[in-house]
Amino acid sequence: MSLVNNLISPLDIRLGIADRLKRIRLDQNVSQEQLAERSGVSLGSLRRFESKGEISLKSLVRLAISLNRAQDFDLLFQIEEEIDLFKPESKPRQRASRGTK
Repeated sequence: MSLVNNLISPLDIRLGIADRLKRIRLDQNVSQEQLAERSGVSLGSLRRFESKGEISLKSLVRLAISLNRAQDFDLLFQIEEEIDLFKPESKPRQRASRGTK
């Protein structure tokens, strides 16, 4: 992710996610009422999310699961492994052994 992407406001990020979820919902021909019932998220919460980008993480996960998009969360906070061919290989840490008395 570039520095430019990190300059997006939290509101713009939330609204972008809400817009994408709404587009997926519409592409699947699912009404707000149907999605609310399927997911167990209240209709008011779904409407607030689609209009203002406000929702709990728990509800967002439920909506994603209901739209068969739970796998999208795998990309969130993905850890990128850096490969350094010149770095010596580190040994796994082990607990110290207990001495006998």
